[in-house]
Amino acid sequence: MAGSGDVDYLSYEEFGRAFFEVAVTEERIADAFANIAGEEFQVGPIPSGPGGLVNVKADVKIDQPDITRNVGQLITFLVKLPLKIGLLIDLKLDRLRYDVDGLVTLPLTVRCAKPLEVRIEVEPPSPRDVLVDVASRNMRGEIVRNLAQVDAEIKRVIAKTVAEEIRKPEVQKACYIDVAAQLDASMGGGDK
Repeated sequence: MAGSGDVDYLSYEEFGRAFFEVAVTEERIADAFANIAGEEFQVGPIPSGPGGLVNVKADVKIDQPDITRNVGQLITFLVKLPLKIGLLIDLKLDRLRYDVDGLVTLPLTVRCAKPLEVRIEVEPPSPRDVLVDVASRNMRGEIVRNLAQVDAEIKRVIAKTVAEEIRKPEVQKACYIDVAAQLDASMGGGDK
C-alpha cells in the first residue's frame, strides 16, 4: 500500500485476539451493568423461621459494580455488585431493624459465535454467590435473626431478583455485539 510506511502485520489469529482484548474491557462491561447500578427493589414480606411466624422485609439498593478482567485462554470478568440493605424483621409484637451490607458476584465469559458475534455470557447468581453481613444492634436481634433463618432467605430472594435484572432486554443487548452488522453500518453497507 503506497504511503503506508512501516507496518507491523499480524496474523488473523493475532488480530482476532487483539480485537477481543481491546473490544471487551472493564469499561464496556461496566456500561453493560450501568442499568443495574442504582436499582432499588423491595423484598418481602417473606414468612420465615419456624412455622413462618416471622415476616422479613428488605429494601435493597445496588451500588456501582467493581469489575475485574482476567485475560487467559478465555477472557473472563468477575463483576461484584455491592448491596445496601435495610432489613426489617416483624415479630408481630416487635420489629427489629438491621443494616446489611451485601455483595453479589457474577462471573462473565466472553465468547465468539457464528457468523461474527461477540457474546458476553453472564452466569445468573445462586444464593451461594450472595454474601450478606448483617449488623445486629443487640444480642436479641442476633438470636432472632439466626432462629428465623433470615440470611438464607434474603440470599435466595436477592439471587433471584438479580438474575431477573440481568435478563432485562437492555442488559442482554449490551452483552451481544453483531460485529458483521457493525462493520456493514460503518462502511455504508447498510444502505443496500
